[in-house]
Amino acid sequence: MSKYLSKNIFEELRYKKTSNGFSLEHAINSGIENPDSFIGIYAGDEESYTLFASLLDPIIKQYHGFSKDDKHISNLKTDDLKADDLDINNKYIISTRIRVARNLHGFALGTIISNTQRELVCDTISKALSSFSGELSGTFYPIDGMSIKNKKTLIKDHFLFKEGDRFLHSAGLNRNWPKSRGIYHNDDKTFLTWVNEEDHLRIISMQKGGNIKDVFSRLVLGIKELEKHVEFSYSDHLGYITSCPTNLGTALRASVHIKLPNLSKNMQLFKDITTKHHLQIRGMHGEHSSSKGNIYDISNKRRLGVTEVQCVQDMYDGVLALIKAEEDL
Repeated sequence: MSKYLSKNIFEELRYKKTSNGFSLEHAINSGIENPDSFIGIYAGDEESYTLFASLLDPIIKQYHGFSKDDKHISNLKTDDLKADDLDINNKYIISTRIRVARNLHGFALGTIISNTQRELVCDTISKALSSFSGELSGTFYPIDGMSIKNKKTLIKDHFLFKEGDRFLHSAGLNRNWPKSRGIYHNDDKTFLTWVNEEDHLRIISMQKGGNIKDVFSRLVLGIKELEKHVEFSYSDHLGYITSCPTNLGTALRASVHIKLPNLSKNMQLFKDITTKHHLQIRGMHGEHSSSKGNIYDISNKRRLGVTEVQCVQDMYDGVLALIKAEEDL
């Protein structure tokens, strides 16, 4: 944000507001209050990406390598993914997790959404989730007023999300916490949905081990079931609309928790492999965390201008190369 917010751009945009009342001041506040922020700018609605395009377009181009004339293409066909179980003997991969962010069409994003709209989003999604059956059948837990028993269970399972960090707080995403927020998980605890965290929805599929195709298939099933009840905010140019520009496009993050004791001693090789396959290295507790016990969170970095299948394929191919390097070492 600080790189591209020139004085001329500031003067051009300073008094503009979207139909939801989202202004440049709202958009850049997180970056101003947190100079160590990597991106430093959030959107308030789909309109933000056109109204503030002179600032957002160069940021999106640098992060995603995606220009203002490009078009995003979606592909959620499970059969197009070429991925066997990466680690049949469970020697390296502890777990696999794939999530997507989604926002409901016609609503402001979490940064500017009103309390009334947020409540309507929560009600709409929880009703849709209550219709799930079979493998996806489960329970919705509102965070506000949650019983101590349910809270302990969700914390133990690492399902309970908390009030957002300082970056999200400055972006306006913690307002009226914990009202109209909730968590859904299926009975098998392999499908999870967060409601009104950073985006209206985080849809998550996960399981122990490295069977990436199983995890992706379950995710796609959940997405398609939700689409029977709600319409997601989508642009032919930017794909699925999200509050943070880094999540645009597929809004998908495919990751594994993997133990790599030898590669952790050879970080240059580690980084060379992840860079080649468009992957990101994080600590085992996600962004801004460090590794423990040589366990890392490895995920796709590309999200915009590539399909969902390509994102997951990046992760699969890269992790395959990491395991080979670990064994060679």
